[in-house]
Amino acid sequence: MKFTVVGAGAMGLRFGVLLQEAGNEVDFVEGWEPHYQKMKEQGGVLVTREHKNKHLVPVNVYRPEEYTATDADFVFFELKQMQLPDMLERCKHFFADQYCLTAMNGMGHVEQLLKYFPKEKLVAGTALVATILTGPGEVEFVGDRGAGTTNWANYTEQPDEKTHQLMAELKKANFNPSLKTNFMGTLMTKVVFNSVVNTLCTMFEITMGEYANFSGADELSRQLIDEAYDVCERAGVQLVSTRQEELDSVNYVSKVGNPHHYPSMYQDMSHNRPVEVDYINGYFVKLGRKYNYEATTHRMVTNLVHLAEATREVRTNR
Repeated sequence: MKFTVVGAGAMGLRFGVLLQEAGNEVDFVEGWEPHYQKMKEQGGVLVTREHKNKHLVPVNVYRPEEYTATDADFVFFELKQMQLPDMLERCKHFFADQYCLTAMNGMGHVEQLLKYFPKEKLVAGTALVATILTGPGEVEFVGDRGAGTTNWANYTEQPDEKTHQLMAELKKANFNPSLKTNFMGTLMTKVVFNSVVNTLCTMFEITMGEYANFSGADELSRQLIDEAYDVCERAGVQLVSTRQEELDSVNYVSKVGNPHHYPSMYQDMSHNRPVEVDYINGYFVKLGRKYNYEATTHRMVTNLVHLAEATREVRTNR
């Protein structure tokens, strides 16, 4: 298969490099100029796993405006939510008959992608996989090879042959894929997970393990999980795990899977980049209001993350 990965950030590189190693053809389209220039200069990306075995992986990387290939099976979007509208416009000249694939954090991207791709060709998913972009041209894969899981669903909730072929390639690349037939439930279950771990770890600048080992972590997690599930029930979204299973997932990933990992939202804040909390906790606030439900805990957490973000910016600029 051939993949055009739009967004050669941490997760874009994780997916693209491992799909390439599994025998697929992969092109990267990157809009951050220092990152693009560094990869062109060194002939690829420097990859480490668990801080070991730094090595150069050759990759094909292009600016959006210079990429013209239209023969990919999938255009794979791995961007921050706030980056997507601009990149879609910069890339639309090479959209043709490809399928669209994405595993972006948060919610908001599906509506944007459907403006450019037909619903029959949209496949979206979630990834419990940790990766860090340590600098321009460098990426750190967190966890052993084969660690983590991914869940996927067709927008139509009717898997076709192309989707099954995709699952086979993701399996070869050690992403442990699971194909679901509940589109919104699949995506929203990961948003619930992120609404706990990403936001609370970012707010207090702690690792996932440090959060999970706090004596009151389960109570905090349950409050956010219950409120998110209440919103989803009102919106008619059936999540793919129960409330208890979601809490168990938060604890397992935080204590066993990636205890030393700082979530991506913290990585953004620590580098003075905009955070995605409005597309995660803020999404539950917005969706709840649509159904006359006030998600007060998620609203407070959204505001507190923005307060932490603003406080850090003030201190940095002193």
